[in-house]
Amino acid sequence: MMDNVSVITMFTLSGLNGTANYRVTVFALTLLCYFVIWLVNLTIIVTIIVDKSLHEPMYIFLCNLCISGLYGTAGFYPKFLNDLLSPTHVISYTGCLLQGFVLHSAVCADFSILVVMAYDRYVAICQPLVYHSVMTKEKIRMFVFFSWLVPLYLVFMSTITTSLSRLCGSHIPKIYCVNFLVGKLACSASIANIVIPAFNYTFYFLQTIFIVWSYMYLIKTCIFSSVNRSKFMQTCLPHLLCLIVIVVCLMFDLLYMRFGSKQSVSQSVQNFMAIVFLFIPPIINPLIYGFKLTQIRNTVVHFLCGKYKLKFFCGEN
Repeated sequence: MMDNVSVITMFTLSGLNGTANYRVTVFALTLLCYFVIWLVNLTIIVTIIVDKSLHEPMYIFLCNLCISGLYGTAGFYPKFLNDLLSPTHVISYTGCLLQGFVLHSAVCADFSILVVMAYDRYVAICQPLVYHSVMTKEKIRMFVFFSWLVPLYLVFMSTITTSLSRLCGSHIPKIYCVNFLVGKLACSASIANIVIPAFNYTFYFLQTIFIVWSYMYLIKTCIFSSVNRSKFMQTCLPHLLCLIVIVVCLMFDLLYMRFGSKQSVSQSVQNFMAIVFLFIPPIINPLIYGFKLTQIRNTVVHFLCGKYKLKFFCGEN
């Protein structure tokens, strides 16, 4: 006898149910936010690509961090903007898995890129004499390649195992899809659905530990040297701030996973916890590097002054 389980083809997203009265305002603010994200990230990316003096490991990794920011937000904002103007908030089964894959892989790519950036700063400050022999063009390409390949592969495997599960529900209490919530709709949890996510979480937890260890060593090395302290404040501090921003924002999303279904938490607070990692890091990270790294700041200011004669940036009255 066949199981009495219907085939799920569409999911309902209930996170926007309470926004009917101020939907237009949210749409305008979200569109402005998405425009700013593209503006600041694209500025950094184009600046690094065009200026050959910025073709160095740290800036190449930064360029990829900005690309990851655009990649991740592209998986959320277009669909979210469309939902704000739509009376129904649904997403296809395939679209849900794709959105979850993009959002998860973008976050994982952020961490992988931050790891290679931490290693780059460790070699630059702790082993400066061998820096150029260690960070060769071939190794930089390899680091960039695996910074993308590993997250895409791990999240792809997690998505595949999720897609093979039989589902007993189609309601997702969020404004976007993630594999974790789709997996909770499964009629029964398979071993693969438990082992693969656990491996992924462990893998990226170890990456976070590596970053923390590298910075403990960097701080120990820099504390007694004024030259190294200057290098740390100029190049490591932005990286450390970006890491803190990403981790804190992800903590909000984890809090949502833990408390988001509680009736005592308002829908607006739930939505804020769900969206914060898609809003703050893609804007703040490029700005931190743009303001802190002198070469990038000077290149952008020089371009704006030389090409567009913008008095505000040129310091003219």
